[in-house]
Amino acid sequence: MSTLDPKRTVEELKELRALTSDPNTGGAMRVAWTDTWLKAREWLREKTKGLPLEIHNDEAGNTWYTLPGKSKKALIIGGHMDSVPNGGWLDGCLNVLAGLEVLRRINDQYHGEPPVTVRLVDWADEEGARFGRSLLGSSACSGNFDPDLERNRTDKDGIRLEEALRRCGVEIDQMTKSRKELKNAAAYLELHIEQGPVLESMKLPLGAVLGTFGVERHAIKFIGQAAHSGSTPMDKRRDALAAAAKLALEIRPIANKYGGVCTVGSCVTKPGIPTAVVGECDITLDQRHLSASKLKRMLNDAIKASKRFAKEEKCEVQWSTIWRIEPILFHKELVKLCYDACVEVAGKAHKLPSGPLHDAAEVARAGVPTVMMFVQSLRGISHNPIEDTKIEHIEMSVRALDRLADKTIEWILKQK
Repeated sequence: MSTLDPKRTVEELKELRALTSDPNTGGAMRVAWTDTWLKAREWLREKTKGLPLEIHNDEAGNTWYTLPGKSKKALIIGGHMDSVPNGGWLDGCLNVLAGLEVLRRINDQYHGEPPVTVRLVDWADEEGARFGRSLLGSSACSGNFDPDLERNRTDKDGIRLEEALRRCGVEIDQMTKSRKELKNAAAYLELHIEQGPVLESMKLPLGAVLGTFGVERHAIKFIGQAAHSGSTPMDKRRDALAAAAKLALEIRPIANKYGGVCTVGSCVTKPGIPTAVVGECDITLDQRHLSASKLKRMLNDAIKASKRFAKEEKCEVQWSTIWRIEPILFHKELVKLCYDACVEVAGKAHKLPSGPLHDAAEVARAGVPTVMMFVQSLRGISHNPIEDTKIEHIEMSVRALDRLADKTIEWILKQK
């Protein structure tokens, strides 16, 4: 008889929300490399007591919970406990706590020795909320991390990434040693809220994910001339914000042209006072598409547009790459198994791509057969305190992940 208890997962999610949310807004505050994040991770360790697990942090700060099996081949279930500031109660932590519940059931069914090794991983800093570098821990594990490109990143308070990592016991130059964790990885599964409106619009609770969008993320600086707002005629101004604003509007038709998405998510002006024309304007541009060629064309169009608008406003423009990742397509056989698991639990399901980034993309880049499962998000809202999913859908997602785990174990055993 199955000991799986999806209601326990819901209760643990509520407990974590009470422990790590802002008391005023209710938003999650588990930003990576902060005390609240460390508290959440310690809480998670406490929840695993009583299970015969090997637990350790790797060189990149990822926490591994391993149930050794008869075979060293490993089924990995992953997620992340970190959140964006004032984020939602399910993003990331649902993956981990649902995975923990599946791990409990597998341990009970096989009396502590499943046919394959089963591992739960809590990836470090999936969100990149503090330093702007998403998928930090998983990229180190996959081999797609260069310490020299990342060490000097700073947060809003001027703290360097390297310093923040060291405070939490991670040495940036040792992080790529975590690659050894994937040595025996035979398959990787990740459950996540959709964070978009597709499943809700189709009145479906669950879906199998085809892959993740590629991303181009850049910092763009427009340089004009700060001047007095009262004494500088309009035709004599070199307004950096005007150029940036034109680009912020132009990315909409660029996105529509290629069927992708583009976002200007940050804008900072200098001097930043009401009585001065903006001399410098820094913005960020995030572009995403499932097609690598279309993503490249979107970027080229944005670069051309920025130069045109800079010229119109008598400004200069400078581009610097924050981060990029190519589109990732998940393993076809595992996508089918995921779809079948969703149908068995919910009656119907859908196959869809993921616009948001996930650690699963990095695991797939490392060559590990990978798939993701989505559960419906109400209103399609995430990274927001109002992020929510129906309780019955959360419970269904835990059952579907459990079925997928069983199907995947059978699939692993059939592989040569």
